[in-house]
Amino acid sequence: MPARPAGKAAVALVSAALLALAAAPAHAADAPPPLDPTVWNGLAKTYQGTAKYQYEASALADGYVRTACTADPQLGGMGYHDVKASLFGSLDPAKPAALLYEDADANRDEWDFGDLGDVTDPADTAADEPRRLVAAEWIVVDKDGDPATTDDRPTLFGQKFDGPTTLPGLPLHYSLHAWLWKPNPSGMFAPWNPTVKCPTGEPTTTYAPAVAPASVTPAVVAAPTR
Repeated sequence: MPARPAGKAAVALVSAALLALAAAPAHAADAPPPLDPTVWNGLAKTYQGTAKYQYEASALADGYVRTACTADPQLGGMGYHDVKASLFGSLDPAKPAALLYEDADANRDEWDFGDLGDVTDPADTAADEPRRLVAAEWIVVDKDGDPATTDDRPTLFGQKFDGPTTLPGLPLHYSLHAWLWKPNPSGMFAPWNPTVKCPTGEPTTTYAPAVAPASVTPAVVAAPTR
């Protein structure tokens, strides 16, 4: 089995990811506006802090818990959320409360393994790592527990959190997504990514129509491991 990226290899991969996303074209009419250069300083900390979680086994070993895949027929997907409740309230760029993964087979046409060189073997990735890290999420419980007030809305990377909202398994909370490992046509901090898919035939997490699509966070419900 090929060695996992570590040390200088991991740093090189993080640097390459930063350069790739920072250089992504933003001039198209439907493209989100480019990020302020200072935002990348914070995102670099997230890349470094989550680099080892490219391999989901590392996240599970560190206390993150798997949940079901999340998708919306109109807005796209969020993927699988691996959630660490002890990090609820974290505003540390390097310590998100949730890590978002996508299924390799369901999204195989979106990935270009050639750019990774000898860092990993596609065959090994498909067999041993069926999910790939695509985003991070910070979850902050609403301090006053009142959805009608938003004066306690947190910010990170200069972005206001979505919410507050309440779903089964979670208290009233705010959330912020950052699509660090996979570009999101809707924007770096948009909650839904139209390019993320859940496997066909697999149960997915959905939301009641009364919940605003831009203000939702998946419930913490463990999904069967596979």
